[in-house]
This record gives sequence, structure tokens and C-alpha cells, in this order.
Amino acid sequence: MLVRIPGVLSAEEVARCRKVLEAAAWVDGKVTAGAQSQAAKRNLQLPEQSREARELGELILTRLGRNELFTSAALPLRVFPPLFNRYDEGMAFGTHIDNAVRPVAGVALRVRTDLSATLFLTAPQDYDGGELVVEGTYGEQRVKFAAGDMVLYPGLSRHRVDPVTRGSRWCSFFWIQSMVRDDGARALLFDLDNAIRALRGKHGDTAEAVQLAGVYHNLVRRWAEV
Repeated sequence: MLVRIPGVLSAEEVARCRKVLEAAAWVDGKVTAGAQSQAAKRNLQLPEQSREARELGELILTRLGRNELFTSAALPLRVFPPLFNRYDEGMAFGTHIDNAVRPVAGVALRVRTDLSATLFLTAPQDYDGGELVVEGTYGEQRVKFAAGDMVLYPGLSRHRVDPVTRGSRWCSFFWIQSMVRDDGARALLFDLDNAIRALRGKHGDTAEAVQLAGVYHNLVRRWAEV
């Protein structure tokens, strides 16, 4: 399941992020790559525990905590502190799969990467190439969203970032450990939640809407790991 989360950051917040990132010291992106990914990865990245990464990461986590669509799609248990990358002209990230578990720097905590997230910080018209390409059951999905928008996709997906041929592509990326480990179960719950919201929006809290809400929460109880 690939989900677009529009407007995670406002235009003003994107501008704030870019101002901070413009003054930051970037390093080789291979610092967070696994053994398989290192050969495929050509980009720049903020140091994981830099002041800038912590400041902007807190902003993103605050906004996600208030985002109902993100909560419905991800059912988050843990969110890895956001990281930040940059692809200048000629840079790319070949096809790979993210590590299944990521240790959080500085604390005794690990996050299972059920979901991968990319939050775009560059307007699509400001660079050519650089599409995030996610391989799924029905082929490839090419993602290049507006600045401030975010995409969620299964952590087990093969994916790549195509070479940037003009400009520079800046993003935040991170992972989510969901309360519901199975992607298929999460997709069913997301569809059911959307249907309940639509039903309530049209007809209010009818007996049928209340019954369906009960089914939703009972399924979460059955599948959730907390």
C-alpha cells in the first residue's frame, strides 16, 4: 500500500527547513547505508545527531502527531527520528530494500521498519529526475510529490531514486514501526477507516456507522502489537 499524505508541512515550514538545511554541513550518505545499499547509494545526508537534524525532526514529528491520515495509514507504534538527504545532479540510489531493523542513535531502542516514509522538501519543478520508484505487485510506482507532501510505502518494497539530471532534490526520510505488522492487514484497516469516515460525514453517527467502528477497533485489538 502506497499512501500520499499531503500538506504534512506548510509552505512556510518547508521554507524554514530549507533555510536550516542550506546552512548545514552535509556528509556522504553512505554513513547510514547497509552493506547491500552502500554500493548503490550516491547522495548527501545530514549527520544523524546534528543539531539541524534534531530541530527539523522534532518539527516533522510534531506535525505527524496531529495528522489523522498518517495515523490511520500507519497506525504508528514507533517513529524513527527523521533523517535528511540531498541528491545533486548525477546523484542516485540504486534498487535496494531498507534494513529490517534500525537502531536509534544515542538510545537503547530499535525500530522495525514496517513502513518507509519520504517527505519532499523541494518543489518538483525545481529539479529533473530524482523520482522515487517503488516496486509493487502491479509494477512500478513513480513518486515526485509537492514540497511538504509525504509518501508512505511498505518497508519490504524494492525501491530506488532515479538520477537527478537538473537541480537538487532535498527530502526527509524515516521509518515507522506499526502496531499492525502486516501490510495487508494495515491496508484493510485503512480502507475500513476511510469508509467509516465517509459514512459518518454523509449520514452522521448512524447505528451502522457505530457498528462498523466497533468492527474496526476489534480488528485493531486482534492484530495490534503494543
